[in-house]
Amino acid sequence: MLATSWSVPYCYINRIHRRRSLSALHYQFCNKHTLRCHCTNQENCNLGFPTYLSTMPGGELSVPPSVVQNTAESDENEEFWVWGQIKAEARRDADSEPALASYLYSTILSHSSLERSLSFHLGNKLCSSTLLSTLLYDLFLNVFSSDSSLRAAVVADLRAARVRDPACVSFSHCLLNYKGFLACQAHRVAHKLWNQDRQPLALALNSRISDVFAVDIHPAAKIGKGILFDHATGVVIGETAVIGDNCSILHHVTLGGTGKAGGDRHPKVGDGVLIGAAATILGNIKIGDGAKIGAGSVVLIDVPPRTTAVGNPARLIGGKEKPSKNEDVPGESMDHTSFISEWSDYII
Repeated sequence: MLATSWSVPYCYINRIHRRRSLSALHYQFCNKHTLRCHCTNQENCNLGFPTYLSTMPGGELSVPPSVVQNTAESDENEEFWVWGQIKAEARRDADSEPALASYLYSTILSHSSLERSLSFHLGNKLCSSTLLSTLLYDLFLNVFSSDSSLRAAVVADLRAARVRDPACVSFSHCLLNYKGFLACQAHRVAHKLWNQDRQPLALALNSRISDVFAVDIHPAAKIGKGILFDHATGVVIGETAVIGDNCSILHHVTLGGTGKAGGDRHPKVGDGVLIGAAATILGNIKIGDGAKIGAGSVVLIDVPPRTTAVGNPARLIGGKEKPSKNEDVPGESMDHTSFISEWSDYII
């Protein structure tokens, strides 16, 4: 949609964010072509300086969930804008690196929509000698095309990676190379199949996801949108687990059961939760909204909202009676270590 990027000062972006959704801002970029700062002295504006939208650090385009209009129209506008950005990035990369031109054309530039590009890419990633890429392409495309909520989740997950991970240099980089993102989108399709009573196909797809991406998510597990699986290697999520919106989960995290008993036996993770690397959360327990689980922790009981649990076994920062409260949303801020001074006086 955008072949070029328009110069926009931070201050004007910040003003618009207060009253309209990000998709509306993107629509204005497209149709007005240029926006100007209203400050009398732009150099002294305490909100920043002129920049370019496509190369802005991810966090500068973050919009609070309460601001975004959750309507079909706004979701469609945002999907359209993100797809335009992806194609513009692919053209730029193809021009700068001819060795990738054919790859970028076949995976992105030859497709008319984000769901077609993603379906083609997943089909090629997950195919085998007996599970053909053409079959998988049709499967993924049919599911994504028929469910607008899945397409909205794809866009939210792309934005999550772009905003929260400083190593994510572009939307196209996430789409092509982030195995956590790809595993999550393939799981969304497997989950849809599971709910349609197509369990053998859902389980076969789950097996391929595990083989290719080293991410094992049971097809029945429920996952929200705006999810970042950072690095993703070794993530295990059990059958009855639930993950809310806007969560960030690092590598080697386990959301597991406590034995061989059946039934509802896996963790329920709220919105905006951050789970550090190699954390293990076991049993049908609840991790409250805005909670933070430190790396390497073992959690066996409920964690209250907006608190931080660290250690093996995990304990709450500030104590059980009056635990310290997180002021930000950990799943979005990606703050892993601010609790250290309260947790331990150990000094290296």
